[in-house]
Amino acid sequence: MSKKKVTSLVWFRNNLRVLDNISLTKSIEESDKTIGFINIDPNDFKETNFGFKKTEKFRAKFLLESISDLKKNLEKLNISLIITHNDLGSSIKNVINKYQIENIYTQREWTRDEIIQEKNIPNDVNLIRDFDQFMYSPNEVGEIYDNIPRGFSNFRKKCEKLLTIKDILPSPKQLNIDNQIDEVFDVPSLSDLGFEDFEVHEKSAFKFSGGENSGINRVKEYFFQSKNISKYKLTRNGLLGENYSSKISSWLSIGCVSAKYVYSQIKLYEKTVEKNDSTYWLFFELIWRDFFKYVSMQHKNKFFSVNGIYGNDKKWSTDNNILNKWINGETKDPFINANMKELSLTGFMSNRGRQNVANYLTKELNIDWRIGAEYFEALLIDYDVHSNYGNWLYNAGIGNDSMPFRKFNPKLQSERYDPNKKFEQTWLNG
Repeated sequence: MSKKKVTSLVWFRNNLRVLDNISLTKSIEESDKTIGFINIDPNDFKETNFGFKKTEKFRAKFLLESISDLKKNLEKLNISLIITHNDLGSSIKNVINKYQIENIYTQREWTRDEIIQEKNIPNDVNLIRDFDQFMYSPNEVGEIYDNIPRGFSNFRKKCEKLLTIKDILPSPKQLNIDNQIDEVFDVPSLSDLGFEDFEVHEKSAFKFSGGENSGINRVKEYFFQSKNISKYKLTRNGLLGENYSSKISSWLSIGCVSAKYVYSQIKLYEKTVEKNDSTYWLFFELIWRDFFKYVSMQHKNKFFSVNGIYGNDKKWSTDNNILNKWINGETKDPFINANMKELSLTGFMSNRGRQNVANYLTKELNIDWRIGAEYFEALLIDYDVHSNYGNWLYNAGIGNDSMPFRKFNPKLQSERYDPNKKFEQTWLNG
């Protein structure tokens, strides 16, 4: 009697890549047939409680580009990608039944929306989940921390001293042509998601396309071609242009590249070109990324609560008139206005800008921090639930800031980071 062949599904979520993808690697190793699957949920494009689309056009465009790239990269491996644009429950059940799926491999998630998604998986299917979005493995971090410390510095120092970062997994080898399924699925268009097509703004600091290939090319260009990483610490607070920062966060946010891959390239650069404070500082930012993921894992839904993760009881305003002036870049502070204009027109904003506008909304205008977080969620190309909400909690003084009453002065910030007013002029003069 011949052995039953096992068909497995790789459910792509925020891991849209073939290089260093543990779910893809395990499925190929443990199955006779591997099929890719991604669902674009219509609910992700509906309005939230605060009146914003959960996903606006900038994020949508980058996502579709990334899915298209993933589809091409999987095709090279003779792996089909099933693309659905429907309710996840009905979509994935249809796929399971049609292809007699026994196992589903996916990236482990833990925040509220992602947990709800997993409830759509039938109980008779094996759901195999792996953490694949960290530099420092949760298993190892769990050995040194019972609870993640409030301050980032303690977390960083202990991780650096006691833990190692694993090597990246190679891209899988090409499978036999009979691994493919007969059906071919098209990537939806922007219009399918309810948006008109658009051109990237001519002044945008982010003119890159989505996808694993684009992300890898950006790392190579920023590191080894321009060598801009060597001055990252000096330029990271810049406001204009493509190269004041790495811009890698957008590809990291949906897993077009992994944090471990970026780390491996930092180490390669340090070995073959130069090691300095700037190369370390980019690694430092990757640790911050890990940190917020661990904070969200520890505090669960407190991460999204009005009082923050430490239960600060503060009365927030929801004044729409004040809020709309902030959104539209019509406050009394030009530096704030310029950053908000940039965001609305491009889907991108510098780290310096994000800190200032978040601090301003919560500590100057006293507006509910969750509204600002949702607005960022809608527009930012590099939106990541952990970094976005973690940073908003931080800037609102109800998260991990060791100085929760810290308040920026937009005028002084402008004088320091935009002394010639080039940034303000770029976005406020037409």
